[in-house]
Amino acid sequence: MSGKNLQEYWQKNLKLLGILLAVWFLVSYGCGILFVDALNNFQIGGYKLGFWFAQQGAIYVFVLIIFIYVNKMNKLDKEYGVSED
Repeated sequence: MSGKNLQEYWQKNLKLLGILLAVWFLVSYGCGILFVDALNNFQIGGYKLGFWFAQQGAIYVFVLIIFIYVNKMNKLDKEYGVSED
């Protein structure tokens, strides 16, 4: 891979990481701590939504982020010819 392609690859990789980390922070810290009072006005499965995000929702979103990252990186690897397949 040439130097320019390598730089583009890492820029796209870092952009994806930044977006996913921002979502993770927003869900885990934002929904679980900062916005908990507003979210507690709603319920899911009999529990207040803020409590649910702090206990379960953040974990589900984190696992979803892992699958999204794997999928996007596989596409990016194929685009730049560094796929493991």
